[in-house]
Amino acid sequence: MTDRTAELQRLWRARSRNRFAAGSAVVMVVLLLAVAATSGFAIGGGGERLRNLRRFVTAVVPYPLQGDAPFDVRVAIDWGLRLLRDHGIDAAARTVAIAVLAIVLAQIIATLCTLPAARNLARSEPLTPGVAPSPWWRAAAWRALVSVTRAVLTLLRAIPEYVWAFLFLAMLGANPWPAILALALHNAGILGRLGAEVVENVDPAAPAALRALGASRRQIAAFAVVPQTVPRMLLYFFYRFETCIREATVLGMLGIASLGSLIDDARVARRYDEMVVWVSLGAVLVLVIDALSVWARGAARGR
Repeated sequence: MTDRTAELQRLWRARSRNRFAAGSAVVMVVLLLAVAATSGFAIGGGGERLRNLRRFVTAVVPYPLQGDAPFDVRVAIDWGLRLLRDHGIDAAARTVAIAVLAIVLAQIIATLCTLPAARNLARSEPLTPGVAPSPWWRAAAWRALVSVTRAVLTLLRAIPEYVWAFLFLAMLGANPWPAILALALHNAGILGRLGAEVVENVDPAAPAALRALGASRRQIAAFAVVPQTVPRMLLYFFYRFETCIREATVLGMLGIASLGSLIDDARVARRYDEMVVWVSLGAVLVLVIDALSVWARGAARGR
């Protein structure tokens, strides 16, 4: 037996044996088999699916090139550019505008809720453990504030954007504001909770030093908490901005003016060639925003 084989056998014998993980894997396999056996999902019908695929592939060819017309790259490019000029650029701009307004409004709401939701700041003596206990009624009031704020944030993020959009569509009609408010409220719940977690993990040394010098709660938050939390919150902000771009496209399928409305109109009219163009434009838009977000997150990290 070579040294390498002996070392591999030793590592195998010394491997971690987590019964919970192994049991979870077995349960997942059993659940998968049970769902496959009881769900009634059809596995057959491959021929019909293949015919549908062939029809779809034929339909996504640019309209001027469908039928017996020979494929011409210039014709396809001219057709695509005409679509972008007539509808695509305007719809993409509306999608970005919805996402920008939504994430800015979400961050404003989240900022107002972050500090009251942080248990180490929303207390009688902020960020200063070990001090003399406060009167019970004051401590209870601060705990109530934290509980109510966290409950509001949980409610905001527990309701999906689609449900928020349905509610606002009934109240405001088919215009961009239902999408803006839906994305803003849902993301405010997420950003507020993440912000509270960031505040709760700040280094307490600087706040304690300021408190010992007689600084108020507001001064501690401004000069000790915010400088530590801004870089991390910027990362969350740009990440959720990417999500808003994607969701603004999806919400357009409810009739809200964005790329999603063009996708849905093309689907209903069975203009699959146009639908593929709008889907591709949405993907390109997300990739561009993602690249900007990566750059911004790197700048926030100081790289």
